[in-house]
Amino acid sequence: MILLVFVFVLALFLGVELIKRVPSQLHTPLMSGANAISGITIVGAIVAASAEGPFATAIGMAALIFATINVVGGYVVTDRMLGMFKAGRKGN
Repeated sequence: MILLVFVFVLALFLGVELIKRVPSQLHTPLMSGANAISGITIVGAIVAASAEGPFATAIGMAALIFATINVVGGYVVTDRMLGMFKAGRKGN
């Protein structure tokens, strides 16, 4: 359990440091890539939802719902960001 907490804290620290150092020009492409990777969590949630037992199924369904909201929301935000770049080019 202590190892899992250590790995979580280390990943949290490294994630924050990495995001702080990303230039604004690279934010949109990195976000799109992260959304694609987040789609893998949907597959994991489907596997978890198909587990035996009502508690495991409920947790898996909750994970599936949250993962889907995360992926769809990420794509919506990315689309809006790209739309801002397109609107800027029309005026030039």
